[in-house]
Formats: sequence, C-alpha cells, structure tokens
Amino acid sequence: MILITGATGQLGTAVLHTLLHKTAATQLAALVRNEQKATDLQAQGVSIRVGNYTDVASLDKAMQGVEKVLLISGGGEDDALQQHYNVVDAAKRASVRCLAYTSRALKNPSTLANQLMVRHFQTEDYIQASGLNYIFFRNILYMDTLPLFTGPRVFETGIRLPAGQGRVAYALRSEMGEAIANVLLGSTCDNRTYHFTGSEAYSFADVAAALAAAAGKPVTYTPIEQGAFATSMQERGVPELAIQRTAGFMADIKHGQEAEVSSDLEMALGRKPTSLKEGVKLLYKL
Repeated sequence: MILITGATGQLGTAVLHTLLHKTAATQLAALVRNEQKATDLQAQGVSIRVGNYTDVASLDKAMQGVEKVLLISGGGEDDALQQHYNVVDAAKRASVRCLAYTSRALKNPSTLANQLMVRHFQTEDYIQASGLNYIFFRNILYMDTLPLFTGPRVFETGIRLPAGQGRVAYALRSEMGEAIANVLLGSTCDNRTYHFTGSEAYSFADVAAALAAAAGKPVTYTPIEQGAFATSMQERGVPELAIQRTAGFMADIKHGQEAEVSSDLEMALGRKPTSLKEGVKLLYKL
C-alpha cells in the first residue's frame, strides 16, 4: 500500500494519475483534507484517508496498513516545518517501510534568498535522523510557473523580471509526478536522492525567444532591478508577502540556484523531459 499525501493537489494528482495506470487502485491510499474533492479517486477504488498535517491522530489513522508514504511538501504556513515533522513522526510510529519526500533542487541551501525553501532541507535532515528508509525527490522549479512569472500580457509588455541572466532547468509538474510514481512503484527504498530537472537550463531571454517563436510575434526580456519589480507588483495590487516570495525566487534564479541539470528525470521517465520550446506551447496554449 502506497499513501499519497496532498493527494488532491496538483502534484499529488499527477502522481496518482500514473500510479492508477500502472498498479491496482486497491494498493493506493490518499490523504485528503476534504473528502468531497476525492470522490473521483474513491470511485476508482483508492482508499481515502481524511486528515491533515496538523492533526496527529488523523495521520496515525492514515498510516494504518501502509508500506510507503509520499510526503508532498506543504505550503507557506508558518508551522509548515512542524507539519512535515508530524508526518515523519507518524510514519515512524507506523513503522512504514519507506518515506519519500518532495524537496527542491537548489544548488546551495546555505545561500538561499528565498528562506521559505530552507524548510525543505530541514525536513530532509529530520527524515534522515528518524532512521526511516527514505527517498528524496529534489524537484526543480515547475515550468508551469512561467505564466505566473511572465504575467498575462507578456505578448504586449514582454518579460520584465529581476532575474538577470540566471537560468532554470524547468520541468513540467505532470512529468515530475509521473517520474515520482515510477520510482515509488520500484521495490527499492535505498536512501537515494533524485534530482528531477529538465535536460537544459534556460534564461528568461530563452523563454522570451521560445514564446516569440511559438506565437510568431516578438517577445523581449528586460532584466530589471528588485526595487522596480516590487513597485510594479505593488501597483498591480499584489500582496506584500507574495511580492517578497517572488522576489526571493528571482534572486535565487539570478544567482544560479536553479540552473543545475541532472539526467535523473529522464531516466525515471524513460524519455527526455518536455523542452522549453514544446512546454510554452502547452502552457500558453499556442
């Protein structure tokens, strides 16, 4: 039995999509906050476990009869790290055979501008200290975030971001979910860390060029300063916290945190990940 936490979220849905095509639904369990959002999974035969990362009793109940657990990292709540610890502790109490965790593929955790990302590596440390067998999926920034970063009027305004010439080895969330599922279906749980990235790292100038080629119209990338970026977001009514976090992503991209390329995703998929050229056609519906 494999338990997927955060099962109705976007990554959890992608993982379960592949699992349901490759193994019996009776071997799958889903931890969900809202049972109503899991009716489709339940109809397919997946065991639904209602609970959340802060409810320790619900976690203990969810772990019953489970051999492998995929802990999908939580959101930006102040107690998100403790939430992760709660899942690890529950997995240990249940003596699960394997705990997998969705972490982040970042070059140097000690120099991150986006401090929200540090909790991923704190969670890794806690899992290692627990004595459980584990798998870490260090995932690169989703290619799916590009429309959010470039904005809805990218073909009119171009791309204006404080990312310098920094590069990102983007990969699609759906392909990461597929690769995670493939690894989970394997029999080994050998304390391995997978670095799931695309096959090439791209700058925002590359993103602009890919958009221009796909749309048949010019798109430019203009690197701007953090202050100008924050001001433009404030003028658009973006909340301060969202501005800070986006600025953190941009600073880390600028400093090469997301640029490293690994072949792990290609190996787990059994094919090359979707390229930027093809990805923008899909994401921008071009």
